[in-house]
Amino acid sequence: MFPLLFLAYVVAVKVFKKTTPNGKVTVYLGKRDFIDHLDSVEPIDGVVVVDNDYLQGRKIYGQLSTVYRFGREEDEVMGVKFSKEIVLSKEQVVPQIEKRDEKPSLTPIQEKLIRKFGNNAFPFTFHFPASSPSSVTLQPGEDDNGKPLGVEYTIKTFVAEHSEDRGHKRSSITLAIKKLQHAPLARGRRLPSSLVSKGFTFSQGKLNLEVTLDKELYYHGEKISANITVNNNSRKAVKNIKVFAVQHCEVTMVNAQFSKYVASLETREGCPITPGASFTKTFFLVPLACSNKDRRGIALDGHLRDDDVNLASSTLVAEGKCPADAMGIVISYSVRVKLNCGTLGGELVTDVPFKLMHPAPGSMEREKANALKKSKSIERTRYENSCYADDDDDNIVFEDFARLRLNEPDE
Repeated sequence: MFPLLFLAYVVAVKVFKKTTPNGKVTVYLGKRDFIDHLDSVEPIDGVVVVDNDYLQGRKIYGQLSTVYRFGREEDEVMGVKFSKEIVLSKEQVVPQIEKRDEKPSLTPIQEKLIRKFGNNAFPFTFHFPASSPSSVTLQPGEDDNGKPLGVEYTIKTFVAEHSEDRGHKRSSITLAIKKLQHAPLARGRRLPSSLVSKGFTFSQGKLNLEVTLDKELYYHGEKISANITVNNNSRKAVKNIKVFAVQHCEVTMVNAQFSKYVASLETREGCPITPGASFTKTFFLVPLACSNKDRRGIALDGHLRDDDVNLASSTLVAEGKCPADAMGIVISYSVRVKLNCGTLGGELVTDVPFKLMHPAPGSMEREKANALKKSKSIERTRYENSCYADDDDDNIVFEDFARLRLNEPDE
């Protein structure tokens, strides 16, 4: 008889943590990305763990705040500010205040942490206000030394006598989080298209251009397919064709708009398209953040680490609401096609809008993306599981949340 070997695969739960400089208070968050589902936004649930006998009658307060920076920090002179900080929510975390009308309900990650840390753990929950903007960061240039433009969210906890006190750096914690939107489960069957024509002075006939995309919604890293058909019924010849993926940004605070090319190609295939000729071909573009690393002003999903950078997702609004009412930095995308007809003929240009987003959790595309990500870090996963399998019954893996510590102002 051969002994039977039973292999147990342990699934570790990752929890982000950050400790005050004096080491007395630690904040734990189950995640850093919170998804806006249009009709609701995921709550920010975490736990504060404080050392025994540290507070001595003082309290721990927590707050959710956003910073909307719409101008360069180095241009702020004579008291002019190009940013606006808003405290969205604030409450006393330790000791907890019981509310008569509300019974505290714990999320699964809060229950795990309270089981682990016992009476020293205090849960907290914050909620994003309705219509709050998504996290977006505009990529700084080489000469930009200040904080990047965009919308950022932070969770801050601090020890103080009263809620109006600012607290001291040694007993305060600031954690950067992201509010994001994911694509709806159904992509839809509509194929975006555009048909435009151009006539020429002192010349009969028109140049016709039709552009059709193979879908309306694309996921980050997915190939965009644009079918281009040119019918030249004019007396001019098409010299070349240019195709771009364009990112459009609207900064609502200052009512400013600008656009950036995030992918492009130029071809002379089939050119010149002479009078009376036709041309049809499918072109492919892949807009990626890694292809635009050195370009100032490219909008990115507010990122916390260099390995999770991607282009900003398209801004969605709830059904029945106008896109113009969206706050923050409103992002949209289009495929732009240009036909060059020479110096005298000019250009024929058209834009076809599309959406660029992350797959929704639970969708097949999201599962495939997660599987690929896991396969790339399988060795790290095995290491974590082996190290933390016996950590406690809930198998929690803690990851330091150290960002922003160096950016905190001295008190």
